[in-house]
Amino acid sequence: MTDESVVIDGETLTPAAVERVARAGAPVSVPESARERVRESRERIVDIVDSGQAVYGVNTGFGELVQERIPADDIETLQQNLIRSHAAGTGDELDRSEVRAMLVTRLNALVKGYSGVRERIVDLLVGMLNNGIHPVVRAKGSLGASGDLAPLAHLALVLIGEGEATVGDDRLPGDEALARAELEPVTLRAKEGLGLINGTQLTVGLAALVVRDAERAMRAADIAGAMTTEATMSTTASSHPSIQNVRPHPGQTESARNIRRLTRDSEIVESHRNCDRVQDAYSLRCLPQVHGAVRDSIQHLREAVETELNSATDNPLVFPADEADDRASGTDRAAVLSGGNFHGQPLALRLDYATSALAELASISERRMDRMLNPNVQEAHLPPFLTEGSGLRSGYMIAQYTAADLVSTNRSQGRPSTDSIPVSGNQEDHVSMSAQSAHIARETVSSTLRVVGIELLCAAQALDFVAELDPGIGTHAAYRTVREHVSHLDEDRPLHGDIDRMLALLRSDQLFENVETAIDAGLA
Repeated sequence: MTDESVVIDGETLTPAAVERVARAGAPVSVPESARERVRESRERIVDIVDSGQAVYGVNTGFGELVQERIPADDIETLQQNLIRSHAAGTGDELDRSEVRAMLVTRLNALVKGYSGVRERIVDLLVGMLNNGIHPVVRAKGSLGASGDLAPLAHLALVLIGEGEATVGDDRLPGDEALARAELEPVTLRAKEGLGLINGTQLTVGLAALVVRDAERAMRAADIAGAMTTEATMSTTASSHPSIQNVRPHPGQTESARNIRRLTRDSEIVESHRNCDRVQDAYSLRCLPQVHGAVRDSIQHLREAVETELNSATDNPLVFPADEADDRASGTDRAAVLSGGNFHGQPLALRLDYATSALAELASISERRMDRMLNPNVQEAHLPPFLTEGSGLRSGYMIAQYTAADLVSTNRSQGRPSTDSIPVSGNQEDHVSMSAQSAHIARETVSSTLRVVGIELLCAAQALDFVAELDPGIGTHAAYRTVREHVSHLDEDRPLHGDIDRMLALLRSDQLFENVETAIDAGLA
């Protein structure tokens, strides 16, 4: 756990900060400026309640029951019942990092000051994050509109002392979990139940982690592709700036630049500069184009996630009266506007796009892998399946099977963002399925990291067969880093542990740091 606090102000949350809280256990703090916005927003809700006006989410029913007016004495019961009734999720439980991502993103949305919750709610969420109280949240049940209702309701149960939470290795009823940290559950007041569950925080929390892992997969694929280029005696001419300048897609330009940086001063590349091979296979020659397209798609997702992380996504939203016209509900001090900021489509479409792109990244990686392993297409200096004594030994043969399985699984994933099933008596008649898109993207990026990790294993093994020549500055650093974690495959051994170590290496960022340090030193 890191001790450096992440400031939650409703304006500046990033995917990297979400990851620090979710995976590294970083504590959070809320500045006074954000707290003041929360207090002002709550005062507006109190003003509306005191006025007696009928306002959706404050003193009416929900969804199809919007026309049902709730008496003042029953408003607190309404909010508690909302949490209980919407905790209807099922399926696997989210892991610790996913739950923390939901907690921190919901907290950030609330402190923007448009949800009308009390500061007490903010303090309780901060306390749960900083004391490691993690609600048990079922993964399935969200349609991505009205937000991620069911998962967020499971999260909110713990705030009212119900449901379950994990604290360390213990699984406890919600009230007991809070008591471990000397925290007390809340009785929800007007608007607070809806403020806790109406939003896109499962989707955007997972999407923030997808962005971080997808960018790792992208950087690792460039490194693996550069190593494979060297190991297969392929050319880096296809990464020449002149080619990219006449088709200047940003991602393509960046991936080509990376290949040149990684292979700078490569004796292997120089050794066959004027060889008689006319062209390389597409998986090598078109690396900048394919990797670049993937890079652009991940950037497209990042842009949406960065916006969504710092958005107010519940409904209705509470504004100062002068920020709305006379169509708003409310008083002369407060305006309540109903809209659709909870709808996950801006994330769903881009998540599906990133899923397709990541599937392509894994696919081209597996094809490069085959160029090193396959005795029918590999170069003469490489033994079949990268093992001496092939036949008696199988080398990396079955590692490619594993990669092929992962690639096939990636390709078979659905694209939920184009689906919709009406719910709530047809009041909510077009939904985004963004949570499904986020779950699938998470699975796909994990599979893609594994495939690229296997390519790195094969590339390091292949480079062992050109040991008389040095790789480039960056690829040599990558090779050494791989070898610090996985030894040369001499005798056959179970490979699952090697694949797991590569996945851990890619998620740790050590490979990227070592490569960049070496390149910077070489340029100095």
